Amino acid sequence: MTALQANRTDPSAHLTPQDIENLGRELDAIRAEVIADRGERDAAYIRKVIDGQRKLELSSRAILLFSLFPPAWIAGTVGLSVSKIVENMEIGHNVLHGQWDWMRDNKIHSTTWEWDHASPSEMWKHSHNELHHTYTNVLGKDQDLGYGIMRVDEDQKWMPFYLAQPLWNFINACLFQYGIAAYDLEIGKHLKGRGDKEELRRNGKQVLAKVRRHVTRDYVLHPLLSGPSALPTMTANLTANLVRNLWSHSVIMCGHFPEGVQTFERSSIDGETRGQWYLRQMLGSANISGSPMLHFMTGNLSFQIEHHLFPDLPSNRYAEIAPKVQELFERYNLTYVSGSLPKQVASAWKKVFTLSLPNDFARKAKATVSPISVTRKLFGAWTPAAEAA
Repeated sequence: MTALQANRTDPSAHLTPQDIENLGRELDAIRAEVIADRGERDAAYIRKVIDGQRKLELSSRAILLFSLFPPAWIAGTVGLSVSKIVENMEIGHNVLHGQWDWMRDNKIHSTTWEWDHASPSEMWKHSHNELHHTYTNVLGKDQDLGYGIMRVDEDQKWMPFYLAQPLWNFINACLFQYGIAAYDLEIGKHLKGRGDKEELRRNGKQVLAKVRRHVTRDYVLHPLLSGPSALPTMTANLTANLVRNLWSHSVIMCGHFPEGVQTFERSSIDGETRGQWYLRQMLGSANISGSPMLHFMTGNLSFQIEHHLFPDLPSNRYAEIAPKVQELFERYNLTYVSGSLPKQVASAWKKVFTLSLPNDFARKAKATVSPISVTRKLFGAWTPAAEAA
């Protein structure tokens, strides 16, 4: 046991290597059952969602042509906000995960889909699908963990810079799509002189091109089409984008940062087996409890645990498999971290504030909420990769 582990508790310490591999096989069986059952109802679901989202966006933009009148501004802004959230969360995020590639529909495929987001699809798939979902919550490997600007574990060295992390986090929430784009560009790595300048230039041009198109659409063309309602239409678009960013940021925070979610050392994934990878996803994610409408509006990322276990399964199936996954948690004596949206948001933000302070100061204030680093050396030789459906 290292010094780092001395004051930590491994929540999976009671599991034997055989237990972990048995757990992995049971999860494989759940995945295989869904894959064998995928069919027309799943295809009909995503087509219906895409059709509904597009109709909502068009009708909302049409209403905003008359946004000089307050009722039209309110109705159009609400509709456009919901439309943008659904497009990013339930459609874009999940299509780009390859959840619908099995349909062999070129219009709804991870290789052809481009979403309403500042980050180009190919860049996002690399940083999110290939890196984040492979190295979930591994300090120094999963850059989604704090996006390189926040202290996310009490064992990270504290620096005065972190005192401002609540402010950085709030700004990031307001500008979330642009923050993700900057993160996907790996700007932090380039600032340290470790990046490929030509790659940064090439990817930067793609990001700027997308941002220019979106800004032109939302803040130039659409307002101009509104004539006398130009200014209210511009504010409506600005509000809808802000709402979408704040909502997306909150959902992501709730899935990765509340109390009870574990973080991991780099050394803990050396020789990681498939069962151990599954276990890390279980311990490194958290769910949001709520109504079917809440689940839909989160892109079913309220089932973050299930999503991290099976990122390429259709999102409409997460609610069905959640009870089976929860039963495995109970049977293997593991904690299924879940809570209401307000509870999870409050827990995540409390951690942001707590970890912005030096450990001693936070402990004296009796406010420390630290994630538990699971640092057992794992054995085996399985490298998780996106499996073709």
